[in-house]
Amino acid sequence: EVQLVESGGGLVQAGGSLRLSCAASKFTFENYAIGWFRQAPGKGREQVSFVHSRNAKTYYADSVKGRFTISSDNAKSTVYLQMNSLKPEDTAVYYCAAGYGEATERRLHEIDYWGRGTQVTVSS
Repeated sequence: EVQLVESGGGLVQAGGSLRLSCAASKFTFENYAIGWFRQAPGKGREQVSFVHSRNAKTYYADSVKGRFTISSDNAKSTVYLQMNSLKPEDTAVYYCAAGYGEATERRLHEIDYWGRGTQVTVSS
């Protein structure tokens, strides 16, 4: 059974930093783009950032460009999201997600696997 396990969420003040991790198992890591969606209370799930481990191409939503950095460690089948200069509007449940193919803008139905999510709360 494919697993995506997130860690690293928590509570941080505005302007602070957090690093999320997503450990993947039981699928061919190199064939997938892996990254993060987030869902704030009362809002839809939105794509944040993706990376493809084989070609290192990345995708970032406009709202996080220049503040978030995604990376992958192929030996560990793990993807990281470094989040700096956090804002209260970044508060959400962050879901690790994997979709076959390139690191591009994705719709929800284009995701093959989901993690269970980790809460990120940014206080003002």
